[in-house]
Amino acid sequence: MASPAIGKLSLEDIPAPPAGTIFVDEFTGVDVISAGASTTSPVKSAAFAVYTFPNAPAYYLRRQADSPFEPISASALKKAKKGADGLAKKAKAAEELKVKKDADEAKRLEEASKIVVKPDLSLPEAKHIKIRDGAAHRETRVVVHGWVHRLRLQKGLAFLVLRDGTGFLQCVLSGDLANAYSTITLTLESTVTIYGIIHPLPEGKSAPGNHELVVDYYEIVGLAPGGDDAISNRVQENADPSILLDLRHLVLRGETLTGIFKVRAALLRSFRRVYEELGILEVTPPCMVQTQVEGGSTLFAFKYYGEDAYLTQSSQLYLETCLPALGDVFCIQESFRAERSHTRRHLSEYTHVEAELAFLTFDDLLSHIENFITKTVQYVLEDEEIAAIVKKLNPNFVAPQLPFRRMTYESALEWLNEHGVPNEDGETFKFGDDIAEAAERKMTDEINEPILLTRFPVEIKSFYMQKCADDPRVTESVDVLMPNVGEIVGGSMRIYDLDELMKGYTRENMDATPYYWFNDQRVYGTCPHGGYGLGTERILAWLCDRFTVRDCSLYPRFTGRCKP
Repeated sequence: MASPAIGKLSLEDIPAPPAGTIFVDEFTGVDVISAGASTTSPVKSAAFAVYTFPNAPAYYLRRQADSPFEPISASALKKAKKGADGLAKKAKAAEELKVKKDADEAKRLEEASKIVVKPDLSLPEAKHIKIRDGAAHRETRVVVHGWVHRLRLQKGLAFLVLRDGTGFLQCVLSGDLANAYSTITLTLESTVTIYGIIHPLPEGKSAPGNHELVVDYYEIVGLAPGGDDAISNRVQENADPSILLDLRHLVLRGETLTGIFKVRAALLRSFRRVYEELGILEVTPPCMVQTQVEGGSTLFAFKYYGEDAYLTQSSQLYLETCLPALGDVFCIQESFRAERSHTRRHLSEYTHVEAELAFLTFDDLLSHIENFITKTVQYVLEDEEIAAIVKKLNPNFVAPQLPFRRMTYESALEWLNEHGVPNEDGETFKFGDDIAEAAERKMTDEINEPILLTRFPVEIKSFYMQKCADDPRVTESVDVLMPNVGEIVGGSMRIYDLDELMKGYTRENMDATPYYWFNDQRVYGTCPHGGYGLGTERILAWLCDRFTVRDCSLYPRFTGRCKP
């Protein structure tokens, strides 16, 4: 029974609530059935409390956040009961409406199930096409296969957007086709085969390709689940990133990732096109190796028939061995770095574009790299479809222009110190300090143009890098820095004197014995040479304006992530 009305009580005068009391907090409560059972989980309104828990022994109310719960007054209880009656009427009306809708839906489905969808054999034979070829086959009866990307049902009409990987196509169903049971129960990501004629859209209307397919027949190949298991419920845009990575196989179907990987394919094609124009030959070095390139701490080790072996950090050393036989060479394949790094630009497995060039100077190498990048981007954007995707993903993208800004390591330290950017120890930069990612990014983003950062100290670079003739403290090395992504290329001239190379091994405390095949390049006809490596995911993140390179890898691998 509800508590009687009382006046304003002091904290000491408030009676202890009996078991089963329902608590109402107009400030923090929530009107859900699971609430109301405690002071820490109250409902919001007294009307809801009375409606939902009509047999509660008491109702305690709090109208301000800093007030205690008090027994509800008689007048407030009377008002709450009136409100509860209103809620009951609304609930009854809603239930009646639901029953009616369910009946109408059942009738609609029953009527729809009587509709027989079958092909019209009097129509001309349909030509099988991919969606990308739609414009070339307008006003012709065609058949296309794909997945239902979007779906909108209206009375007597159904609009669906079909996706086949080559593009998107709006399809229009009318009459019996739109009202058939198979259509009104169709779900996103179902696979279908659709027949009809592609017509250009009248002016003022828009759809992918500026045309639509008027459907005369279709078949369902694979019906995707609806309800709780519908893809729109499983994959939600604002879900936790780890969940989206677990469901990467489904997330890939979204337009953003679809676009990114189309740009990636165009990027890889453009890399090869530029190399072919330069007469640089593609080779395929091994991924299982027994030597390091970039430091032993980042090697993935495994047993190879009882021997110690590693996944390659870089194919550079093997590319160097190809120079005397094949001339300038390149490769595009995976490299692996066991870095326990969670930055937005690191992956444990990435697609590495590497090249080695013989008989050139350091200036030649710098010119080659900037030309290679600008020419590659030019070719990517020559493809109208790809250029449109880049424009959509990165509206402010501006293709880099020659020449890139040259900046030495020491000049970079001066810039950082002048702009108050500290090193990793919180101090001003001094010669020999490594420029960490955050400082490098700040400088690059503020300068806001591509930078060829050169002449790094010997101590912070790899054992094989050539020292500068005018300053043996630094190397003929370069990092290419891009705004909004940082380093995308690292390269150098290589030591080509055997004695100097041996000093490099000693400096890095490395055993030169396993590198006998690499050392022989300095014995049997050495020559000045240099090369570089480019991270495909990083340059793709720059092109497509992605916050992290993980978006640019089909199935990204990083610390703690090796599925699916």
